[in-house]
Amino acid sequence: MPFSSSQKDVFTIAAVCLASLMFGLEISSVPAILPTLESVLHSDFNDMQWIMNAYTIACTTVLMATGTLADRYGRKRVFVISLVLFGITSLGCGWAQSASVLIANRFLQGMSGGAMLICQVAVLSHRFQSGAARGKAFSAWGIVFGIGLGFGPIIGAVIVALSSWEWVFLVHAPIAVLALVLVIAGVDESRDPQRRRLDVLGIISLSLAVLGLSWFITQGAGVGFSSGSAIASLVVAMVSFIVFVVAQRRYVDPMFDFSVFRIRRFSGALLGSAGMNFSFWPFMIYLPLYFQNGLGYASVGTGLALLAYTLPTLVIPPLGERLALRYRPEAVIPAGLFTIGLGFLLMKWGSSVTHASWLTMLPGCLIAGIGLGLTNTPVTNTTTGSVPSERAGMASGIDISARMISLAINIALMGFILVEGILSSLREQLSGSSDDVQLRLLAENISAGNNAVLAQTGQGSTIPLDVANAALAHGFGWVMLYGGVAAWVLVAASCLVFRSSKAVNAQQ
Repeated sequence: MPFSSSQKDVFTIAAVCLASLMFGLEISSVPAILPTLESVLHSDFNDMQWIMNAYTIACTTVLMATGTLADRYGRKRVFVISLVLFGITSLGCGWAQSASVLIANRFLQGMSGGAMLICQVAVLSHRFQSGAARGKAFSAWGIVFGIGLGFGPIIGAVIVALSSWEWVFLVHAPIAVLALVLVIAGVDESRDPQRRRLDVLGIISLSLAVLGLSWFITQGAGVGFSSGSAIASLVVAMVSFIVFVVAQRRYVDPMFDFSVFRIRRFSGALLGSAGMNFSFWPFMIYLPLYFQNGLGYASVGTGLALLAYTLPTLVIPPLGERLALRYRPEAVIPAGLFTIGLGFLLMKWGSSVTHASWLTMLPGCLIAGIGLGLTNTPVTNTTTGSVPSERAGMASGIDISARMISLAINIALMGFILVEGILSSLREQLSGSSDDVQLRLLAENISAGNNAVLAQTGQGSTIPLDVANAALAHGFGWVMLYGGVAAWVLVAASCLVFRSSKAVNAQQ
């Protein structure tokens, strides 16, 4: 029996919301179970970084390609394929018995998740093309996406407490099946009559650039930044990026049209987008490790504590949008980034007091979350609204790609800073130990939560637990300081770009 137009509207919104819920949960629920994965899979700190980074890097590789493929072969068709693959790869993640298998499946899951994300926007845009219905549809999509991000930590923690870590991934299989049924029933097929060509060289070169830089940051300290493998990865990253830039300038229909960066409001908003992923979102990976390994909370307690960090991102965006309409994004975006930086510095203070707890961390977590809530919506609206309407898709793609790339790089960079901070503390407390290789191995074990195991120093003595805990707190202090300073540096950069925009408009 054919469905009515209103029924198809409901089915389409429901399918897209389920897909957005899955995508949001896979970003925010997995960090809460990383300490469990470290123990169960007998993995190390680098494995934990790659479990998250494999997903974000894979998302980046397919974002722009999926838009082209969906326009050419059909948005419904590509959406269906991405849902099927997301369900299958989620099963692969849940059935993984080792960190390497989980990382491989996370990469495949990230590719299908990135494709799913692009298709959500395309399907909604085609189904609801104007009027109040379009606003309601996108509002529902945004709210559900926010719920997935905001409640992901506690959902992941509760699943582990009631069942096992596997179900954090396996639960997506039945959700994907339900979403698939709704897509088949309610989504109409659509294509772009212009049929753009796929930019294969751009996709490959950009992916290699991000992967090479991430590998250099995560593995370089262990093998030596001057080692052949580390230098090779950095050279691959640099050459790939140069190839990407040249290809985008010469390609007839590029993924990135660099001319949009001449639009100052677009560039200023993009700096705000990067700022969130230099601070708030990558630290989402490490904050559960701090609550569990540093403060000693169980998984459910950690998930509850993380709500203070994530819930403001769900309730504050409407306020950010209203402030942007009243005071303009040029003021709200830097203010939001400044608030994120302030929250990170307050978290650093909260982690350094004598009896640190979730209460001492609470003010910083809340303020950082409020800052992200103020920043996120104005950034998205400004990147797409500051370019001509026919280039809004391009602007949105660049915005999402910038978020994913900066997230992947800063997951690696924050992990490097954490280990170096712990190592610095160990060197100071254990000045009699001359074996730097052994100390670095110890620092990596402490960062992975293995500080309860008495480790040997180069002198053959054991490491007291209080020394390991102090080193862990010191390392996280470095990470929080980096997050705060990085956000404030990007505040200054965005202010300069926005001010240049005002000067250009005044001259015109």
